[in-house]
Amino acid sequence: MPELPEVETTRRGLAAHLTGLTISDIVIRNAKLRWPIPQDIPELLRGCTIVSLKRRAKYLLMDCGSGTLILHLGMSGSLRILPTNSVPQKHDHFDLKLENGTLMRLRDPRRFGAVLWHTGDPATHPLLARLGPEPLEVESLQDMPLKGELSASYFDARYLHQATRGRSVSIKQCIMNHHIVVGVGNIYANEALFRAGIKPQFAAGKLSLPRCAKLVTEIRATLAEAIHLGGSSLRDFVNTSGEAGYFQQHYWVYGRRGEPCRRCGSPIKQITQGQRSSFYCGSCQK
Repeated sequence: MPELPEVETTRRGLAAHLTGLTISDIVIRNAKLRWPIPQDIPELLRGCTIVSLKRRAKYLLMDCGSGTLILHLGMSGSLRILPTNSVPQKHDHFDLKLENGTLMRLRDPRRFGAVLWHTGDPATHPLLARLGPEPLEVESLQDMPLKGELSASYFDARYLHQATRGRSVSIKQCIMNHHIVVGVGNIYANEALFRAGIKPQFAAGKLSLPRCAKLVTEIRATLAEAIHLGGSSLRDFVNTSGEAGYFQQHYWVYGRRGEPCRRCGSPIKQITQGQRSSFYCGSCQK
């Protein structure tokens, strides 16, 4: 599943091709995604100019002036910029055509993605209203309210420390909870916890403030590096040009069960937490 770095990579690629252009037409080939594509989207979007493209968690928010087109890649989706005459393939469900002769195409083999329309403040949409703060300060967050269960607007050590008090769940499950912080999916949770020297099964409520500070720093560093490298390309993800990311070549622990730790040489261990695989070094992580 595309995680925050993959979605941010997609946003940056799309923004360069879409911002300021006028939508000439919409083609819906299959409206049956995770939530049905509204049938009136073509008439709502024709003639609209794309003001900006922002990101909130794993959602892309296309400001079209009269409202916001909310896009989600789901489990296997990708968004690409193509010439208008590009022949659609089996899983190409949605096209947004532009006045300059190009289009944005959603390809989604598993159909867990989303194309939705919202008028007013997108932060009030039911899918976005209760999300936790963003882990990164990036351009896509400008002027975007950050709302979470703790009413925090900034992801820092004190926020994470407060959010974990009284929680007996593991720290990995805690940072993957999008009500606490958004965008830290399974791959990047594993990697950030290794960098912070914290075992994924460590009880969240027992994490000290200094260790929270270290974890916040490493979450940010891990995500920033992944964005710089174009994300991870496990299974289906490619960027807007159809190219793969390279972060998977830099994994410390994810998917490396039994292989030697790149720091100490101990074999990487694997356990299951919340139906997800966790990877860690028993020597480097405490």
